[in-house]
Amino acid sequence: MKLMRVGEVGREKPALLDSDGKIRDLSAHVLDIGGDTISPEGLAKLKAIDPKSLPELAPGRIGACVAGTGKFICIGLNFSDHAAETGATVPPEPVIFMKATSAIVGPNDNVFIPRGSEKTDWEVELGVVIGKTAKYVSEADALDYVAGYCVSHDVSERAFQTERAGQWTKGKSCDTFGPIGPWLVTKDEIANPQNLAMWLKVNGETMQNGSSKTMVYGVAFVVSYLSQFMSLHPGDVISTGTPPGVGMGMKPPRFLKAGDVVELGIEGLGTQKQTFLADR
Repeated sequence: MKLMRVGEVGREKPALLDSDGKIRDLSAHVLDIGGDTISPEGLAKLKAIDPKSLPELAPGRIGACVAGTGKFICIGLNFSDHAAETGATVPPEPVIFMKATSAIVGPNDNVFIPRGSEKTDWEVELGVVIGKTAKYVSEADALDYVAGYCVSHDVSERAFQTERAGQWTKGKSCDTFGPIGPWLVTKDEIANPQNLAMWLKVNGETMQNGSSKTMVYGVAFVVSYLSQFMSLHPGDVISTGTPPGVGMGMKPPRFLKAGDVVELGIEGLGTQKQTFLADR
C-alpha cells in the first residue's frame, strides 16, 4: 500500500493511492496515518479494504506521510561514497543525530532558508517508518518492526552544523528542513531496501544519482542498533543517510539560494519538489 495524507496543514485526511493512481479517502476507517494505524494489525485491516469502495479525493496538497512522529532520527556518513566525497572516514559505528520533529513538512511544501544561513545543502535519504515498539531487537528481527519506507529530504545548514560549536542538530532542525513523503510505502512493496535508486536535482541539474546499496549500515542493522539505546515507537522516522553529490562535497562547494527548486526521489517511493525561499 501507498499511504498518504492530503489536505491543508493541520487538516490532512488519511488516504491511500490505488493501483490506478487515484487518491482514496480513508477517514471513515482511521483518524490519521500514524500510531495504531501503521501497526501490523492496523495495516492488515487497511489491506482488507477494497480501495474502489473508498471515496475518491481530489488532488491537493500532500502532507507529511506520517503523523505524530515522536522521534526523527538521522544517521550520518552512512554511505561509503558520500563519506569519501566529504573527506570523512567511515565511522566504526553509526553516527546518530536528531532532527527536530518541528522540521517535518510535506514533500512539496516550500523550504525556508533560515536567517544567517550561508550553506544550506541538500540530501536525498531513505526514510524508515517504525510500525511497532522496538526495544533490544536483533538485526534478524528488525524489519518486523518497520511499517514501511518513504523519501526523506535531510536539508542541512552546513555552517550551523559543522562550523559552530556544539552538535549537528542545530544545522539539521530548522523549520521546514524535514520534508517526508509523498507516501508511506508499506514494506511488502519493497523487496529489498538495500537496492533502491536515489536521485536529486537542483534547478533541473542532477546532483545526486546513487543507490541504497552503498549504505555502510543497512536498514535492519540501523533499526536493531538504535533499539539498543532507545525504544523506537510507531510513527518514529529514521533517515538513513545520503549518497554522494551534496553541495559541500563539490569543488568549489555549492549551496542553495532563494528561488532554487529541488526535485528528488527514490525508486518505488515517489518524488518530492520544493522551492527554497528566504525565511523572514
